[in-house]
Amino acid sequence: MRAGKIYIVDTTLRDGSHAVSHSFTAEQAAAIAGGLDKAGVDIIEISHGDGISGSCINYGFSKVPELELLEAAAGVVKKATLAVRLRPGVGTIEDLKQAQAKGANAVRVATHVTEADIAVQHIGWAKQAGMFTVGFLMMAHMASPEKIAEQAKIFEDAGADCINLADSAGFMIPDDVKARIGALVAAVKLPVGFHSHNNLGLSVANSLAAVEEGASYVDAACRGLGAGAGNTQTEVLCAVLKRLGYDVNTDAFALMDVAENIVEPLMQRPQIIRTDSLLLGYAGVYSSFLLHTRRAAEKFGIPARDILVELGRRRMVGGQEDMIVDVAYQLSQKAKA
Repeated sequence: MRAGKIYIVDTTLRDGSHAVSHSFTAEQAAAIAGGLDKAGVDIIEISHGDGISGSCINYGFSKVPELELLEAAAGVVKKATLAVRLRPGVGTIEDLKQAQAKGANAVRVATHVTEADIAVQHIGWAKQAGMFTVGFLMMAHMASPEKIAEQAKIFEDAGADCINLADSAGFMIPDDVKARIGALVAAVKLPVGFHSHNNLGLSVANSLAAVEEGASYVDAACRGLGAGAGNTQTEVLCAVLKRLGYDVNTDAFALMDVAENIVEPLMQRPQIIRTDSLLLGYAGVYSSFLLHTRRAAEKFGIPARDILVELGRRRMVGGQEDMIVDVAYQLSQKAKA
């Protein structure tokens, strides 16, 4: 057995919301959460893909209010920690209070990798409320290891219990991950986590690189269900970690059953690396931009590839989804000219 315990954070019911256009029902949430709980997953994250209160015209409306999904999941989860994601400026402390009342006992407060300071009050409130509180740095490829360490210390000083680093664009390769996770582990006294997207086909390799550098929390999703080409696949990651001798709580066969019998039937399309999702990773574009880009490409009659490359050139980040239509329109007018 390798030293150190690895905790699995399943994001099927949060990041997977992007891939199904935020259409989860209460029955589906309960089935997935119940299956993950029985399989031994440590933390189950559930909310709109862009966090609590993310249901809006900019990010996409939820079919079912997320508090109903959360309540349904809380009704069946017996052992796992139930978490929500909060993006300051999208969700508020009042939203977090409501989520806690419906059963959330953890929150992952997510900011752009250089904007940790906007989350200080949210982390402080959650910590005082007794929630397991995670500072979550998105688009990690856009900052140096030194900058990431600096931002992580802001979360640590605010009272976070854990720091999570996200390769939100699926842009990084294992050496990038090792440099950033290594710097993070050296800079803070808190546990460190990692969240990966599979846009370059490297999510499992990158997750292993993070673990080798000292990460003890790893994000994943059943069947990889998530934005872009998807997340690290929960059942694959856990099987690999067990093969390597890491200490994980999950039952690999039970996870395979949840992925095959519960999650796969509700997927709108296979979670594979297509040209447009590959371009997310290649150009360093936020993974949740993919469905928005496909719709804009169809509306304006231009290739999704052109939009994604331009978004990457402009270094667009999460929260700028409304700019996708502007970019598509500008490119269409340029093509006509």
